Amino acid sequence: MATAALPQPRLVSFPQRLFEPLPGIALLAAIGLLGKFIEQRIAIYGRTHHLHLPNIEYVLWAILIGVVVANTVGVPKVFRAGIATYDFWLKTGIVLLGARFLVGDLALMGSVSLVLVVIELALAISFMTWLGRLFGLNRNLSALLAVGSSVCGVSAIIATQGAIEADDEDASFAIAAILALGAIALFTFPLIGHALGMSDHAFGLWSGLAVDNTAEAVATGAIYSDTAQKFAVLAKTTRNAMIGFVVLGFALRWAASKATEFKQNKAQFLWTKFPKFVLGFLLISALASLHIFDKGQTAALGNLSRWAFLLTFAGVGLRTDIRAMAKQGFRPFVVGALGEVVIATLTLGLVLGASRVAHF
Repeated sequence: MATAALPQPRLVSFPQRLFEPLPGIALLAAIGLLGKFIEQRIAIYGRTHHLHLPNIEYVLWAILIGVVVANTVGVPKVFRAGIATYDFWLKTGIVLLGARFLVGDLALMGSVSLVLVVIELALAISFMTWLGRLFGLNRNLSALLAVGSSVCGVSAIIATQGAIEADDEDASFAIAAILALGAIALFTFPLIGHALGMSDHAFGLWSGLAVDNTAEAVATGAIYSDTAQKFAVLAKTTRNAMIGFVVLGFALRWAASKATEFKQNKAQFLWTKFPKFVLGFLLISALASLHIFDKGQTAALGNLSRWAFLLTFAGVGLRTDIRAMAKQGFRPFVVGALGEVVIATLTLGLVLGASRVAHF
């Protein structure tokens, strides 16, 4: 009687396991640093020539470079193990990001402005989710667009991607839409603000509410005035502080949707599927809010977070398949553009109404 030989598992020595990812990690770092270099060179050129150029962050450059490499020359096998570590850098970056979000920042906003932030979050999440469903987008992509437009752009998208196990293609779509529309706001928002005669306070609040990525929100306020920039920072920081709670909500919703498994043992299933890095983010945020870290340590944690994201975004690009994205068509960008326009219009109306009531 003939017997089939079972394949033996490949034994990998500890040194090999240790060094195998290094070439891929080096590639991630090289692409991320190249993206940072391009961002800085554009900024320097703008300052030198007194131009208000859009602040296209290294995030988008790193993703674009990675996409070009992956979809042209391809990624040799020697780099693949290291590229796969991008998920680790993602979660590490999110945990360390908690040092930049202090609970005390909420108190600086004032009651009226804080209410507007809460309303913006609810409106943006609800509307973008409905719009994504209307255009037939998959559930995960709709969720990423919703959280990116409601909280803090790229950071929220990356955090939610890990929480709901979304594809890299979905994350790339959402990030590209959010960053492109944020760059457009740099030119359009100040023109609208001046046309409507908005006060510095009102315009800064609107920028912080309606512009998704932090750099673009702050820059938009700065173009208007120094005072507007301060209020834009406050409003945007308050939105950013909600990231842990919003991602937690999406994670619980995603887990509960796995109906069969979920009904058998809710507590065990939720804990198994729940992204533990969100708890790390909340813990670091709480410690920073209690001033456990001094300014130097907080700055160091923030810098480490940016380094981790540098590797993450390069990995997102290298794992993005344009052919798979092409199957989605133009609908995600239409949803992103329509959603941003509607949210900007609604928040503008809210700010103008509140400014008349609160006299700011």
